[in-house]
Formats: sequence, C-alpha cells, structure tokens
Amino acid sequence: MKRLVILGGGESGVGTAILGKKKGYDVFVSDKGKIKEKYKKVLEHFEIEWEEETHSEAKILNADVVMKSPGIPDKVPLIMSLEEKGIPVISEIEFASNYTNAMIIGITGSNGKTTTTMLTNHLFQEAGLNVGMAGNIGDSYAKMVAENSFDYYVLEISSFQLDGILDFKPKIAVLTNITPDHLDRYEYQFENYIASKFRIAMNQTNEDYLIYDADDEVIVNWLQKNPVQSKLIPFSIEKELEEGIYLKNENIELSIHNDTIQMTTNTLALEGKHNLKNTMAASAAAKLVGIHKQTIRESITNFQGAPHRLEKVLKIGHVQYINDSKATNVNATYYALESMSAPTVWIVGGVDKGNDYKALMPLVREKVKAIICLGLDNSKITEVFGNVVDLMVETYAMDEAIKVAYKIAERGDTVLLSPACASFDLFDNYEDRGNQFKQAIKSL
Repeated sequence: MKRLVILGGGESGVGTAILGKKKGYDVFVSDKGKIKEKYKKVLEHFEIEWEEETHSEAKILNADVVMKSPGIPDKVPLIMSLEEKGIPVISEIEFASNYTNAMIIGITGSNGKTTTTMLTNHLFQEAGLNVGMAGNIGDSYAKMVAENSFDYYVLEISSFQLDGILDFKPKIAVLTNITPDHLDRYEYQFENYIASKFRIAMNQTNEDYLIYDADDEVIVNWLQKNPVQSKLIPFSIEKELEEGIYLKNENIELSIHNDTIQMTTNTLALEGKHNLKNTMAASAAAKLVGIHKQTIRESITNFQGAPHRLEKVLKIGHVQYINDSKATNVNATYYALESMSAPTVWIVGGVDKGNDYKALMPLVREKVKAIICLGLDNSKITEVFGNVVDLMVETYAMDEAIKVAYKIAERGDTVLLSPACASFDLFDNYEDRGNQFKQAIKSL
C-alpha cells in the first residue's frame, strides 16, 4: 500500500486526504499549527491518522508521495530532507488531476484570476455544462474529484500550486497578467516568479490552448524567448489581432477558428479596464469549448462579481464605500484606483510583500484626497505618499479607520479599502478584513 503524507490540515490537505483514502493510499496528515475542529471531524470520520502542532519526521520521511499545502515554502528543512530522499513533493492540483478525466481550464496570473475563474464558471453553468470550480477558490479540488464526476473543472491556480506540479496539463490555460508578487518566496528574483506562472503551460501540447494578455510585456517577452507548445490565443485592449480577442469601436471582437463574435462593452456586468480583460479571457475559454455566441453575450451581462473585489458596500451621506480587500498587491490596487471617478479617501496597508508603491504615484496625485494607513508598520507608505496628499492618518484597527474616513469624506467622495498588502498583521485573511470593513460601515 502506497503511503501518502499530507503537510497542512486545511481545505486542500483534508480534501487530498479524502481522495487519497478513497484511492487506497495509507494516508497521514501532519500540521505544524492547529487543525480546525471541523477538519478534525472529517479526518476522524474517514479514519485518517493525523497530528497537529508538530511534524514527526519518522512518520513523514517514509512517504511514497507528499502533498504539501501551498503555504509551506520549498526551502524549509523538512521539504529539503524529502527532496534529498527523492520523495516527490506535489501540490493538490497535481494529485487530484491524476484521478479525473474532466476537461481542465486552469487560470493563473498575479491579478484577476479569481474574477476570471468565477466568470468562466458562470459562462459554463449558464450553458448547462456539468462544471466544478475549485483550486485557490471555494472547496478543495481533491475533495470534488473524490465526491463528484464533473465533465469540466475551472481551477484558479496560484504560483505556489504550480511549483508543485509534475504532469498537470490543462486543456485550456489562462494567464491573466504577471506583475511582481510574492517575491519573498522567489529569492526576490522576478524571473523565478515568471517561470513559476508559465509552468501552467509546461506539459501542454499543440492540442491545448494558452489564453494570455498580449498587452502584458512581461508575458509577451517571455513567450518570445521561451516558446510553448500550446496554441496561442491572445487578448488585447490596445491592438487589433488576427486571431484572439480585441477591442474595436468599443466592441469586443472574438475571433477564434475562423469564427467571429461581436459583443458590446456597454452592457458588461463588471466595470474597469482590468475587468474588460477578465471578460475577454473567460469568453475565449467559453468559445473554445463550443458555447454558443448568444449564451456568452448574455452571461457576461448578468454576472455578479467576486466578493471583496471592488464591492460596493453602502452609500452614507452621498459617500460611496467600496470594499477591495482582495487587493493584496500594488497592481491590484492600481486597477482599483484607476477605476475611481470621484475624489477618494484611500485605506491602505498591512503586511508589505516587498511592495514598490511608486507605480501608484500618478493615480494618487490625480484621485486621492486623503490616505488612511491601516497596519502595524506604515512607515513605507508614509515615506512614499507623505508629501503627495494633504491628509494622512495612521490607524491600527478597522473601526478606527472607518470612523476617520467618515469624518474626512465629503458629499460625492468615495471611501476605498484597497490595501495593496497582505492582511495577516491585524486580520485572519483578506475576507476577514473585508467583512470587518463592511461591519464597521454598517455600525456607523
């Protein structure tokens, strides 16, 4: 009996444990932290052995295969010991894909992947396809494979998950964009992070497709130097393309396999240039699996966006409050500020992942009237923007930040939470941060 060891007892770890058990592995789950009660119950129900607050090397180094949670860096001693012994260390995406014959649409990128994944899933559902959505979003992919038989999977995949693939091969890969992010995990080398994202196409053949942003110089330059086997489907809002998706006279032109669909942009459910691109990528995936033009047209107008992503919360005293807590890097916040049309009170800060805020300077000068810092260490933000805005306030709790925003904002302004940072200094995660933002506004 093959031994499957799982490092990390969260959603992906427990899902993988269930699938491993079902496929006849001897399964062991080990978590250096505490395992949540709900997950312990599941492990006990399936009679899976587990441990918490420790990694017992004797029980781990005898594995045939190890699935590690994406949160565990490759450089920790335990992972290096496994690699020295030649034990494969893989991600949930790799493990689960071995046990499904479904068509896989894999979506990655620094920003926009959640919205693109949700929109692609929405398009497939509206077309009546039997589809599951998983990966970095929602339920565990492995658990879905264990319990369902979907014909299609739309997977949101992070670079950390791609680092743990060997044979994973999506039929359709989507690369939304690449901007510096998580560089702390890639030796502060942008090249390493780019290479990691491109692993999504590493096993693709000329029967498969790569949908990508042709306006993204990082992607275009990398493809020129490192050609892939897949058929390329570019999208652009800056130039016309022979094959792919582009803008022409405010219409989206989708031209694939000698078939062209025209869609008007003025009825799109999602606002902002970046969402125009997310819509293009999702529409291309839908077209490649044969979804009808009319279904695609209708579906992109009735889609509800992702929570915590430019989510309009409330209007109070003619001031609009917007929750963009999911903006955990500078590029995501760039998109948010770019789509602001009113004077903006910007709430920013958290755990800085090596951020360079200079890219935001023109937008801050043009749109931001006041900055409210929300983090334990705001020194970098105050240093960069201290002389740019008239008013800057440091806060250390969400309700405090909202009270300050309420005092500063005037009729017609927008209060935008778009932190450009991770949330772990003051919150459990970006959802917790966004929920606290919404709660604090409702309590005003």
